[in-house]
Amino acid sequence: MYPKNTWYVACTPDEIADKPLGRQICGEKIVFYRGHEGKVAAVEDFCPHRGAPLSLGYVENGNLVCGYHGLVMGCDGKTVEMPGQRVRGFPCNKTFAVEERHGFIWVWPGDQALADPALIHHLEWAENDEWAYGGGLFHIQCDYRLMIDNLMDLTHETYVHASSIGQKEIDEAPPVTTVEGDEVVTARHMENIMAPPFWRMALRGNNLADDVPVDRWQICRFTPPSHVLIEVGVAHAGNGGYHAAPQFKASSIVVDFITPETETSIWYFWGMARHFQPQDQALTDSIREGQGKIFSEDLEMLERQQRNLLDHPQRNLLKLNIDAGGVQSRRVLERLIARERESQAGLIASTQTQQPQHAEQRS
Repeated sequence: MYPKNTWYVACTPDEIADKPLGRQICGEKIVFYRGHEGKVAAVEDFCPHRGAPLSLGYVENGNLVCGYHGLVMGCDGKTVEMPGQRVRGFPCNKTFAVEERHGFIWVWPGDQALADPALIHHLEWAENDEWAYGGGLFHIQCDYRLMIDNLMDLTHETYVHASSIGQKEIDEAPPVTTVEGDEVVTARHMENIMAPPFWRMALRGNNLADDVPVDRWQICRFTPPSHVLIEVGVAHAGNGGYHAAPQFKASSIVVDFITPETETSIWYFWGMARHFQPQDQALTDSIREGQGKIFSEDLEMLERQQRNLLDHPQRNLLKLNIDAGGVQSRRVLERLIARERESQAGLIASTQTQQPQHAEQRS
């Protein structure tokens, strides 16, 4: 239950710096590597000779060499050569559209004829020197929609992240969810509270007092297929909160790119884009370390939740007002998946009706 005719983050450039990378995306086993002139390529991770994973091979002269018997494959999926063998007639491997943009490598796992690079969202923080970014990757055994639910309802911070970003005021501030087209936004604002430990550290990092009341905000933005960008921050109370001038606040964007591996596993690319003290690498490292610990606290909860749901598929889950962001995000996904399936069904029906006509013409 995931859309395939869309762009997903597949990996980061450092993951293919020295050798090919095999990664399953939306059920498709793909090998990513740098081909001719350093351009990223992606082909099916399957050697047509004996079925070995091409990702266990290496790159030579821009081509992918199988690590089992030396079959050489081009970026177009065509077999180029093999030592002592005639292999030009081998069928082509499936290839995938890939784009390197915003510090990530994106892949289109669905209909390749529909892959339009213009559909990749512009990320201002990734292209602007006034921002700093640090992040990481987790492999988690859960349905990608469970992670979307988690990120669109931050009430859990009070309990899962009690020692870092959680506080009781989150429970006490009701969230407001709005939907505009395919974007779902859930916002929560807290006024005149004390900052939790993570945000006290961020305030100090921006040369601000950390022991005074603050206004805090969390604005979660979901866009298909599974991207959640969360505007978060604190400002010294009484200075406008979210709209406060930079000298009164520490604000960031929590970056969440959730890429399905299978129906019950994901590649979770997480990070934080910071709009203060961007030149401070030590601060970037400190925030990344703290954020990594925070997100690792979600991991066990989500994996155990997934196992419970698989063990009890007949159980109906309760929905509360705090779940609105996740519920609305799922509705967007259901609509996109249904549209994709209708398109595929129409294409199959069209092909089937054309076949008898061709037969009649031949007779």
